[in-house]
Amino acid sequence: MPNINKANRQVCDVDIRSLDRKPVLFFETANTTTQALTGESVYATAKGVKRIAFANPIEGTITIEAQVYPFELYSLISGGVIETDAAYPEKAVVKADADGSLKVPANAMAGSVFVYKNGEFAGTEIAGTFADGTFTAAVEGDIKTGEEYEVGYVATKASGVKRIAINNSKLPKAYYITMDTVEKDENEVLTPYKMIFYKAQPQRNFSLSQSSAGDPASITMTFDLLEDKDGNFAEIVEISDEAE
Repeated sequence: MPNINKANRQVCDVDIRSLDRKPVLFFETANTTTQALTGESVYATAKGVKRIAFANPIEGTITIEAQVYPFELYSLISGGVIETDAAYPEKAVVKADADGSLKVPANAMAGSVFVYKNGEFAGTEIAGTFADGTFTAAVEGDIKTGEEYEVGYVATKASGVKRIAINNSKLPKAYYITMDTVEKDENEVLTPYKMIFYKAQPQRNFSLSQSSAGDPASITMTFDLLEDKDGNFAEIVEISDEAE
């Protein structure tokens, strides 16, 4: 096989699988994928000059940076678990259809309903009780038919949602990750090129930022590279018989 010079300018598609090779997430919208391997040595010196080298174990990281990505990507930092229920604060403006009471959204959590005059949210609370989807004012005159009120409550949903719990009891799993790209040679031929990482552990530190100006929000996820139980660390594979 002749040696041909090649160059790369194609971000990788990322195939993430569990260590038993079961697919977890195929991710093809990254803007940047990075692989960094280090294998530093320490040296015995004689009269201050390096004479004998001792190689330290190989270490490394891989990084994925994206602005377009699936919600499932977040789950990698919490063991890949996605819950299908959720509870979160909501604010609604409700018009009273009877004196002394308000109909509150049916999914409001008991004990979480707070009512205010319209325009006074988080101000002076209207005292009362909530049960069976209805808020009843302690003083009937505080709520009048046809007038609007602001209601703060915690909504609960048992379907139609995805939730990822980030806490110290849900730890990230290690994954078998393949990064696929193509290289172009001096004859304009594209050659598939794969980098395989046998055991990649997601780091739990990541940052999110949202802004109404400038570039769209991006997420960066970094994985620490480990050696698997069979001593495998990383491989680089060029598939020349699939060249196009």
